[in-house]
Amino acid sequence: MKSKVLVFFKYALPLALAVLLMAYLFRNMSVTGLLRSFRQADYTWAVGSGVALMLAHVCRAYRWKLLMRPLGYRPGLGNTFLAVMVGYFANLLVPRMGEVTRCGLLQRMERIPLNTSFGTVVAERLFDLISLLLLLVLNFVLEFDRLSGFFTAFFASKFGAVGSISAGVYLAAAGLAITGLVALIVLYRSRQRFSGNAFYNRVRTFVKGMLDGVLSVRKLDRKWDFLLQTVLIWVCYYFASYLLTFALPNATRLGPLAGLTVLIMGAIGMAAPVQGGTGSYHLLVSGALLLYGWKAEDGLILATFIWASQTLLTLVAGGACFLISLFIQKSDAQPRAVPEKI
Repeated sequence: MKSKVLVFFKYALPLALAVLLMAYLFRNMSVTGLLRSFRQADYTWAVGSGVALMLAHVCRAYRWKLLMRPLGYRPGLGNTFLAVMVGYFANLLVPRMGEVTRCGLLQRMERIPLNTSFGTVVAERLFDLISLLLLLVLNFVLEFDRLSGFFTAFFASKFGAVGSISAGVYLAAAGLAITGLVALIVLYRSRQRFSGNAFYNRVRTFVKGMLDGVLSVRKLDRKWDFLLQTVLIWVCYYFASYLLTFALPNATRLGPLAGLTVLIMGAIGMAAPVQGGTGSYHLLVSGALLLYGWKAEDGLILATFIWASQTLLTLVAGGACFLISLFIQKSDAQPRAVPEKI
């Protein structure tokens, strides 16, 4: 019974949320009009978008390599890229499964401990979050007149009912945080008592390795290279979505700042706990396009076109990388250490 409940929350619940969101958004949408817009689209722009998106993934793989250097590991860029792509592929099936999947795959191919690589992924995600927040602030300053009312009016109209339960959610979250903190304090004070327990030692080793991975940012020997890759990732993401705004026929052209808004709203939508941002991406991007004079139906068509193009590319490229990884034998060599000076 317990396993069925876990399966529901892990697979069925995110999928159900995605289906409900899509059903709500497309309740008044003409499927014929959607397909006609897709048939008439100029897919030359989609090719450019795909190139930009793949370059972003290459930069991400290279940046991940940089995070593992201070820990004494030097995986190949090819294997790191395969792991990143398979991770994105896994995220389309189960939300947030990709982080664990790519670390597990890299452990098999490069013998890098999973807890260490997972710690570097956590550090990477923290940098992504900081980057997104900085872009959000920049976008808000540059588009203040448009965006000042967006987060209040749009979310109030879509999720007005959420406000009535927000207090309960906050109290529950605070309770969980306090319980977790008390448990950590108890475990820390009782660490000597559990030092002989094999399970406790395994958990302790895993947590230590993960913390080493998270703190690897402090030991970076190529900090400017790391920052450059971070900037390149978001520049590529920007063009991956902005170029697709030119693909649809008879669509109002969006300026560069509008493209930034689409990028940010899309990134927030993709972070939602549903498969591949299904529904949440459409909701936020189409809502943001209302600020630029787009009709609700046209905005939803564009959001669907961008989401479908990038999701299809991730399915094809990620699936291909998964198949390739199956033919890569498990490494029997020791992890490649980073020389003292390079």
